[in-house]
Amino acid sequence: MRPTPQELAGMIDHTLIRPTATQGEVIKLCQEAVTYSFCTVSIPPIYVPLAVKHLKDTKIRVGTVVGFPFGYHHPEVKMMETALAIREGARDIDMVMDIAAMKSGDFSLVKRDIEGVVRTANGATVKVILETCYLTEAEKLKACEILVEAGAHFAKTSTGLAGGGATVEDIRLLRRHLPHYVGVKAAGGIRDCQTAMAMIEAGANRIGTSTGPAIVDSCRLGDRE
Repeated sequence: MRPTPQELAGMIDHTLIRPTATQGEVIKLCQEAVTYSFCTVSIPPIYVPLAVKHLKDTKIRVGTVVGFPFGYHHPEVKMMETALAIREGARDIDMVMDIAAMKSGDFSLVKRDIEGVVRTANGATVKVILETCYLTEAEKLKACEILVEAGAHFAKTSTGLAGGGATVEDIRLLRRHLPHYVGVKAAGGIRDCQTAMAMIEAGANRIGTSTGPAIVDSCRLGDRE
């Protein structure tokens, strides 16, 4: 069923992960999240305390990234990043899978890496960024199997910084091969209402985008026409 604009807003992780992101931009992001009732703000780790401060007494979750953007940090480093983010108030952790290990067929390392973050997150939501544009279909399916075994809560398509973002085909593939209790987050290149709705219709439970306000406003306008 097509979500209403209000329901769509509740599925959006309002994102600002540019390397040039400023404190003022993060504050603006938080204000927009409150105005639109987005699910989460997703910001660089250094800004977690700032976002927590500005979202105090709201229902909006603070999220950040771990192992970003390439995923080949040592598992212990990702665990340290996660521990600090949680201590500072983050409640969503978007970790980049060890893509190099996946491409090498070192599945035990991929699993250990995810398990370490899940364990350290101590109940916070962990989304595993697969960077699907780098993976074969078989690797995508293997990644789904591993992240479920490791206890992650979401499979996420992309960082938004690689050669490709979310595709409807990848969302369908992930949704079809994940259990119902594991979510699918579409991220990368989602900038309009039509694309966001297509991802949701394909099976996405969460949308990661830096243009959330424009997407929701566009959907509202479409509903009135």
